[in-house]
Amino acid sequence: MKKIRVALAGVGNCASALIQGVEYYRNLDNEPVGVAPSVGKYAISDIEFVLGFDVHKDKIGKSLSEAIFVKPNCAEFLYKSVQEFGMVYKGHVLDGLDSNISQHVPVDESQSPEDVTEILKEHNVDVLIILLPTGSQKAAEHYARAAIEAGCGIVNGMPADIANNDILVAYATENIVPIIGDDIKSQIGATIIHRALTNLFPMRNAFMDRTIQLDWGGDMDFCNLTSNQRYETGGKRRSKTESVIEGLPNKDSVEAQISAVDYIPFLENQKEAYTRLEGRIFGGKKVRVDVMLQVQDAYNSAGILVDALRVLMIAKDRKIGGVIDSASSMFNKRPPKQLPDVVARKQLDDFIADE
Repeated sequence: MKKIRVALAGVGNCASALIQGVEYYRNLDNEPVGVAPSVGKYAISDIEFVLGFDVHKDKIGKSLSEAIFVKPNCAEFLYKSVQEFGMVYKGHVLDGLDSNISQHVPVDESQSPEDVTEILKEHNVDVLIILLPTGSQKAAEHYARAAIEAGCGIVNGMPADIANNDILVAYATENIVPIIGDDIKSQIGATIIHRALTNLFPMRNAFMDRTIQLDWGGDMDFCNLTSNQRYETGGKRRSKTESVIEGLPNKDSVEAQISAVDYIPFLENQKEAYTRLEGRIFGGKKVRVDVMLQVQDAYNSAGILVDALRVLMIAKDRKIGGVIDSASSMFNKRPPKQLPDVVARKQLDDFIADE
């Protein structure tokens, strides 16, 4: 069976959780819980991490198996592989550190950025996963172009416009490069729960008047989001809001406030979220739903990434270029085409089965 050769643009907590998780399941003797053992013909054991790109001076030059444990990474420990994966190469900073995370990510100017396209070609990479900080639009586009030029499929896990960038999509379509994006959903996260509850209202003939979602956490994602207006200008608020209210018949008038409210370092990779929904039921009587969530944030995204990269490989095998709409709608908060979850799941299953 052919291996899926994966590269990571950004070796932070999400990369750490993904690598640890794949190794954990690869070496698990019992029935796996929390993951699909296979997607199409691809098992978890078929995933191979061959290299990464980062700008943190203490990650560059290290094996991925070491770099994922370098601070400020703080994803909860799951599994440390005895084998060494590919090396971490220096990427271009561009707009990647234009926030308070620059205080936590030391950069050595004497380390020269690598040619991303050449590195991807040299290592025969199949899939590039983009996991840069929110707000890194220029950096994300840089990696996406390099991946297309190298013939690598792209999973965009951050809220930069890649799958929603007409120029990049046309370039990928022309070069038969598949894309899944933008902004990865969590497996069981605040936004996907919020979306499910929001869609429940019209399904049950109830009316939603307003809704609130407040998120906080202690990893670099929250350090980044709560500084320099990155939450607003980086597209995270738009991405989350569109995902939540898209299925409402009154989506243009419903009051919706979804905010990253604080960075709390001692929480490390634990994310907490409060969600409130208010509406009206039979007779115009009021209803209110309150939900609290606590979860390890990086593993929540890794649980989706591990499926997305396998679906992308199926598309690559079939020589399909451009955005994979069913997968993007199923796996991402801001796909080019927002489909109801049930429809997206059915279309994705059909795609995997080649129907």
